[in-house]
Amino acid sequence: IIKRQTTGKDSLGNFVGDILNISQDAVYRRYRGETHLTIFELEKLCKHFNISLDTLFKINKNKVIFEFQPLAEYDFSMDLYLITINEALRTIKAQKNPELILLINNTPILQLLNYPHLVRFKLYFWAKTHLQVNEFQNQKFKYEKISPESFKIGFEALKMYNSIPSKEIFDPELLRGFVREIFYYYESEQFEDPNYAIYILELLERFVDHLKAQAVAGKKFVSTTEAPANGNEFEMYLNETINGNTTIYYKTDDYRGLYIGHNLLNSVHTADEAYIEDTLGVLNKQIANSSIISVVNEKQRNTYFSQIKRMIESFKKKIENDIEIN
Repeated sequence: IIKRQTTGKDSLGNFVGDILNISQDAVYRRYRGETHLTIFELEKLCKHFNISLDTLFKINKNKVIFEFQPLAEYDFSMDLYLITINEALRTIKAQKNPELILLINNTPILQLLNYPHLVRFKLYFWAKTHLQVNEFQNQKFKYEKISPESFKIGFEALKMYNSIPSKEIFDPELLRGFVREIFYYYESEQFEDPNYAIYILELLERFVDHLKAQAVAGKKFVSTTEAPANGNEFEMYLNETINGNTTIYYKTDDYRGLYIGHNLLNSVHTADEAYIEDTLGVLNKQIANSSIISVVNEKQRNTYFSQIKRMIESFKKKIENDIEIN
């Protein structure tokens, strides 16, 4: 666990030695099991790396340790939200042969990084409407230019996600909740300029077109660019019923773990082997019961994306007609 967290930093000996105030040789004797860690050294390491002793000792197989970001400590800036995604992907990407399995519930947030203004709307809606953060209560949603820093962080995260092979399970509810959020803000006059609601829906239409283009190619790539000849594998599956919570399973040669959607746009993370194995079994069964619509099954793929586009278009026309009348 500690070695995974120190990837890309100083050597394990130097890094842990500084924390425990011992030599590199002493660190590696402990690493090889020649010298046992004292209870005080365990305490220092657990506090520094935010590790639970229950996780290390596997005291009860029916209990699972999750890490999460408490909402009371959450900073709702776009930069920090993107930094969190970026750091998680960087940790996975740094390992050998990383792979992902994603179960998508309504909004594929990693794919949404192709369109930063859509990410910004989701974060704003989450903070203002669902969590009722005070600083958002007396303002309306309006167009703002994405800062260079936000764009850079989001683009780095997108490139890392694109480069990791993934199998992704979608369902017929894709983006329906997102569209209803936009329409809800329009009807409740939460847009400073009502026409901005139309622009957000038009961005969603472009997003759907780009997602379809990736499915056709079986490759992930940045919007407005071309699919690469090699790498960036993307297997898209359609579950014709309904998906549960957003789930991201990651696997490398040495590690694996799970991120699970929690409190809408927040997530919890675990590296508990028993829980991961249990969840992976369910994910594999869902894949087996779904239809692959990337590269093959053109008719089913076209039907799926056409239905989503028609749904978005119907809400866009409602807003356009209402603006014209008023």
